[in-house]
Amino acid sequence: MQLVESVIRKAIIKKGRRISKKSRSSIEQFITLTKLLQKARHTAFGRHYNFQSILNDRDIFKAFQQAVPVFDYEKLYQEWWHRLLKGEQDITWPGKVKYFGLTSGTSNDASKRVPVTHDMKRAMQKTGTRQLFVLAGLDLPPNFLQKKILMLGGCTDLVQVEDYFEGDLSGILAGRLPIWFAKKYKPGKQISRVKDWNEKLNEIVRQAPDWDIGGIAGVPAWVQMLIERIIDHYGLETIHDIWPNFCVYSHGGVSFEPYRKTFDKLLSRKVYFLETYLASEGFLAYQADQDVDMHLVLDNGIFFEFVPFTGDNFDSNGNIREGAEALLLTEVSENTDYALLISTVSGAWRYLIGDTIRFTSLERNEIIITGRTKHFLSLCGEHLSVDNMNKAVEMVADELNIDIKEFTVAGIPYEGFFAHKWYLGVGDTSNIEAELVSQKIDDALKVLNDDYAVERRAALKRVIVEMVPHRYFYEWMDRRGKAGGQHKFPRVLKNHHEDWEAFLDMVQKQGV
Repeated sequence: MQLVESVIRKAIIKKGRRISKKSRSSIEQFITLTKLLQKARHTAFGRHYNFQSILNDRDIFKAFQQAVPVFDYEKLYQEWWHRLLKGEQDITWPGKVKYFGLTSGTSNDASKRVPVTHDMKRAMQKTGTRQLFVLAGLDLPPNFLQKKILMLGGCTDLVQVEDYFEGDLSGILAGRLPIWFAKKYKPGKQISRVKDWNEKLNEIVRQAPDWDIGGIAGVPAWVQMLIERIIDHYGLETIHDIWPNFCVYSHGGVSFEPYRKTFDKLLSRKVYFLETYLASEGFLAYQADQDVDMHLVLDNGIFFEFVPFTGDNFDSNGNIREGAEALLLTEVSENTDYALLISTVSGAWRYLIGDTIRFTSLERNEIIITGRTKHFLSLCGEHLSVDNMNKAVEMVADELNIDIKEFTVAGIPYEGFFAHKWYLGVGDTSNIEAELVSQKIDDALKVLNDDYAVERRAALKRVIVEMVPHRYFYEWMDRRGKAGGQHKFPRVLKNHHEDWEAFLDMVQKQGV
């Protein structure tokens, strides 16, 4: 195996520019899949699906897809991963799994226990280091590397369950921080161990004047909340009054665009916004510059497949159909939504991670995240994606000069047909005309989505908008134990629409 890889890599170096980036990417994915199969061939999973036979096949990609079925979390857990929690070893990846990441998801989702192997931790650290290196290409102050990096993650204290540990991914990775980076890391080990989100924020606010922050990493909603608290507590104009050297923000988890207008008001100097695609299942992609989209990491322990996100491959609830078409990197097209399948060094095999992506550049393997397979609205064929929603909110916020900090949408029955009900989180609801906002959102979606425009003339009868104080979104998350860290409010309310309505009714009656 090492000999094959060495020969291929030497060929790449020898041919240099004569090999296109696309061909190079295909070779990287071939090497990645081969290494995965080679290392896992003696596991229970590898023996069951005869990885050795796949490795001996002339078309390794085709053989792999024919031999191994597609798994979502429930299927992989029920058939294989449950054995890991019992302490069994060599199940889907060599060795015994000691760490399980509790996925954050949204408030709709129960946490899932995803194995994080030693090889995966090492791969995540390697990709994270690569992302730090790309900062050298940005126009940053010469002393940037001397500044502190604030990583606003979840609680780093892990819970021991029998002979394994589970918890937030940030806690699992905290033990593998390089020595040179550990000295730059804030809020530091003590604050990072605090479980209560508000207590953690208050302590960060208290110590903020003592830190010289150059970069921040975290989910936009929670970073925004922290910055607003610091500004309010110290009576500042912007965050740069206390952290003048803050110039890089690495965000992920949700689209940043709905938050951009708010962040612009919190800053007085240029900040580079760089997106990161980091999940418990792996470090999949990152953005190297503001002028490009995220590029997939193709040579570091993750093999990718792409399932066109269509009615042929997914049912109305976002569940993948039997026999769904899965494409290789060489077979995808730009401007088409795909659901991701990943096979990884954590023993995930043809695993439906649940995100949908779109290629914006095939030459550079650049992508954007367009939503979740189960977080879209299609009551009657409108096929409304989270990407459509984000863009509509951005268009309306710009046109009406409204600062929309959060939003969510629910599909509801309406006069024998259907309606969409939008909840928009803003700072002040008193001067906003909901009917006008409703009309503008409707108009924007008709431009963005042809299926939506057709259904607005048929079964989708109305678009309803309710303006609510944005803090309600965070309070609801807090009540459900989902505040902070990597948690996100769902853009589409399905399972908890009634709970959300009951919460709104309660706080409005209480006048909170």
